[in-house]
Amino acid sequence: MNQDTLTRRGLLIGSAALLAGLPRQSPAQSAGPAIHVMKDPNCGCCSAWIEILQRERFTVTTEASMGTLLMRYKSENGIPQEMTSCHTANVDGYMIEGHVPVADIRRLLDERPEAVGLAVPGMPYGSPGMGPESEREAYDVFLIRRDGSTGLFSRYPAA
Repeated sequence: MNQDTLTRRGLLIGSAALLAGLPRQSPAQSAGPAIHVMKDPNCGCCSAWIEILQRERFTVTTEASMGTLLMRYKSENGIPQEMTSCHTANVDGYMIEGHVPVADIRRLLDERPEAVGLAVPGMPYGSPGMGPESEREAYDVFLIRRDGSTGLFSRYPAA
């Protein structure tokens, strides 16, 4: 028999040795923050924002809601009417309203301010899920405080 012939046993032993040397991650390490999104099931920009979250390793669940039910959900969870957008999410007790960039969500979770959450009111072009960032219009991300007031959290200039 030729010494260069690969046997099934040799392949299995080699594969096991290779796998044993790879770093391991538990499911908790590989999954990002869990975020639950309330959205109109027909909204493409909401779906685009969700895809961005998934690429950034967020564990996303969605729930269909629209019209007055969605507006009531926003209101009941402390989102002022002037801060509303098309979708609303909950991540680790914070509300995320609209096309908030992932970097701002991560900063919110790191800093843990006493707040309702973050909002990007309206649907600014070039915000995550709303078209190319290279063509974005200027927009702000607001921190929604528990008393209903808001303050600037971050600013994105026009590209």
